[in-house]
Amino acid sequence: MRRIVVTEFISLDGVIEDPGGAEGYKHGGWTFEFNDDEGGAFKLQELFDHDAQLLGRVTYEGFAKAWPDMEDDAGFADKMNSMKKYVVSSTLTDPTWANTEVLGPDLKAEIERIKREAPGDILVAGSARLVQGLLALDLVDELRLMTFPIVLGSGKRLWGEQDAALPLKLASAQPLGSGTVILTYRRP
Repeated sequence: MRRIVVTEFISLDGVIEDPGGAEGYKHGGWTFEFNDDEGGAFKLQELFDHDAQLLGRVTYEGFAKAWPDMEDDAGFADKMNSMKKYVVSSTLTDPTWANTEVLGPDLKAEIERIKREAPGDILVAGSARLVQGLLALDLVDELRLMTFPIVLGSGKRLWGEQDAALPLKLASAQPLGSGTVILTYRRP
């Protein structure tokens, strides 16, 4: 059965808002000062290791605006554009980005369905509200936090209000030359 793998750029104080600087957040683009080849290679391999993406509407709209016209030598854009995309949204009805399916309102049932549909893991990038919902429903199989050595002080955070504790088991920790650490967690 497919796994749901969440990947996030996150500051030391838990902020995930606008790491690339496209959303107008006052600290937007906060990841750029920590760019390194190791991190780029990790993100490229991570994308190629997955067969589909699961996105919230806001992340989907940002990706759908940017990626269809992108090109790169590594094949990142081709993979983004060709892979299956599932979008969780109550307002999006007619997605324009190739290979996109809008999921129905029952998140748990839809995730269980798409996990059975085909082989290959599903990657969730960004999509804070969606990730919080997936965590609350115990639907995340692996959580990858690309943790940047910066405290932002304000902004949208990954961790919302939880009704219960969320125990995680550290599967790996990979420090990068920039000071960023990739932490991979699984449910015990």
